[in-house]
Amino acid sequence: MKTVENQRIEKIPVSAGAALIALGVVYGDIGTSPMYVMKSIIAGNGGISSINEEVILGSLSLIIWTLTLLTTVKYVLIAMQADNHGEGGIFALYSLIKKFGKYLIIPAMIGGAALLADSVLTPAVTVTTAVEGLRSVPVLYQILGEDQNKIVVITLVIIASLFLVQKAGTSLIGKAFGPFMTIWFLFLAVTGLYNMVGDLSVFRACNPLRGIELLFSPSNHVGIMILGSVFLATTGAEALYSDMGHVGKGNIYLSWPFVKACLILNYLGQGAWLLHNQGNQELVRIEDMNPFFEMLPHSVRILAVLLSTMAAIIASQALITGSFTLVSEATRLDLMPRMRITYPSQTKGQSYIPLVNGVLWIACTIVVLYFRSSAHLEAAYGLAITMTMLMTTVLLFIYLWKVKGKKVIPFVFLIFFGGLEGFFFLSSLSKFANGGYVALLLAILLLLIMIIWYQGTAIERSQEVHLHMKDYLEMFNRLRKDTTIPQITDNLVYMIHEREVDKIDRDVLYSIFNKNTKRANTYWFVSIIVSDEPYAHEYTVDNFGTDYIFRVRITLGFKMNQRVNVFLRQIVTDLIRTGELPPQKQKYSIYGSDGKIGSFKFCMLKKMLVPESELVSWKRLAISLKYKIRRLAGSQVQWYGLESSSVLIEYVPLFLKMKVPKPLVRNKRAERNLTYKA
Repeated sequence: MKTVENQRIEKIPVSAGAALIALGVVYGDIGTSPMYVMKSIIAGNGGISSINEEVILGSLSLIIWTLTLLTTVKYVLIAMQADNHGEGGIFALYSLIKKFGKYLIIPAMIGGAALLADSVLTPAVTVTTAVEGLRSVPVLYQILGEDQNKIVVITLVIIASLFLVQKAGTSLIGKAFGPFMTIWFLFLAVTGLYNMVGDLSVFRACNPLRGIELLFSPSNHVGIMILGSVFLATTGAEALYSDMGHVGKGNIYLSWPFVKACLILNYLGQGAWLLHNQGNQELVRIEDMNPFFEMLPHSVRILAVLLSTMAAIIASQALITGSFTLVSEATRLDLMPRMRITYPSQTKGQSYIPLVNGVLWIACTIVVLYFRSSAHLEAAYGLAITMTMLMTTVLLFIYLWKVKGKKVIPFVFLIFFGGLEGFFFLSSLSKFANGGYVALLLAILLLLIMIIWYQGTAIERSQEVHLHMKDYLEMFNRLRKDTTIPQITDNLVYMIHEREVDKIDRDVLYSIFNKNTKRANTYWFVSIIVSDEPYAHEYTVDNFGTDYIFRVRITLGFKMNQRVNVFLRQIVTDLIRTGELPPQKQKYSIYGSDGKIGSFKFCMLKKMLVPESELVSWKRLAISLKYKIRRLAGSQVQWYGLESSSVLIEYVPLFLKMKVPKPLVRNKRAERNLTYKA
């Protein structure tokens, strides 16, 4: 066995610089909530002419305690303890508890699908809201007027720019966005304090009883459904958990108190301004009146629009980055097809998936064109993320109970947070007809993809037949010496999935011996094992007592790039150096006598479903859809980083029980006995 020397992976240090990057990577979504939460609450209660002190203070109380209970207590203090080698998110959490029951895959899939759906809506709602703020500046209003087409065009340009820079990675983006977010949060705090000067009575909203009383007050025109708007204040909490691995939990602990204080000060400032402007007729005439912009002096609004637009971009960034991590982890769990993943950033943990980036861009563009205004987008926003939070609560309950061994706390946690989020979910359902159905449909579509892939993979594995390698060693030896068969390469490599060293898939042996018999000097059977350790990189080799058959298992962390051709060349060099593999002298080489490694050919096998397969209809449908999804997701050549290598792709049937066709009957009477003279 050979092992690459493990590189020591240090935890991300806690520092002011790292905390600054955390501000740029993690808090964009939750940091932009002041732009639309109070706006949504007021609109739901009939506008500024219909609200009173009880509604204003009660709403602020609900916001403050929602931030405290859901974000601070549940996610920052509890969920972030459930990390998988520093990585967070619902799939990382599932990886920690999956051994306690197969049924746990259900809440994991539902939560993951809903979070990905939210990743489509977040850029749309935040950027549109920020761009609409341009109308609060009189000079710009003269240019834009009420023409929403101009707002939509500006929004789409900004969103396109955002998705185009994703390949740069978190390190570059975080360093650029961190200082902007620091300015943004300070701006939130200062403008909030500015509007509270001379009247600190708004701090009465810190009393939680005011929020509870508002839920049942006749002044509240929507009743408990107000929670659907209040919930928007904490939509970035799940993204915070998912992005934990990018910046380190210590830096989130360091930066969250600052972020929360700035958010609450801004909400209180909006509340103070609303208390002072109740029934203001000039404000009543403003369509989609937004207190976030209107509470600012005219001279400051252009700055507010610029800052809010940048903050909206960063809000989108947090969800997009989290989506890449989420899809990467879903792939590792066999919930999604493998896709080309790159790791462009020097910051720990950030990945980039071109296909996901493109799909999110297209979906986000369609959503903006469909809803067109922030008021309509807010109706769709929040429903999907409540589903994710509920599923995270279920998985955290199992984690606290089974992994941590707590007896009472898990049940208290489940009842309290499950009940609280249940109320938020029911209140968010009131948005269903006004746009919430879009979020739900997106989540259902993504969930179906996961179910199809999961079930299709299970059916494939049920059909696998593994044969003992020792029974075929003599056949390999005869084949490599058989000069009547042309040699196709020095090193023939098969990518396989078996974890058992002494067994191999029947399809592989069928490909070598039966399907265009393949003669080579050396046969390699390589499997990639993705480890829960993000940066693991080692390998093992078994040669079955030969110097021409090698079973290689490469263990890579789920954050490592799978450049199989590079790794294999290193392994060949190691084995030649130790004498386990004879030098592969090349007769012709630009490296002269130093060319010790021969040619490579990688053989990729793809399963296919033949029409004669005897399979129940739903299983046939699952397999067929899985293969269609696989074609859309890209090829194995890209997955393993073999674009520059010699690759042979072969299709093999999915060996299932076949329907026995009726034998053909020879019709001699229809034959003509044709004879010709020589």
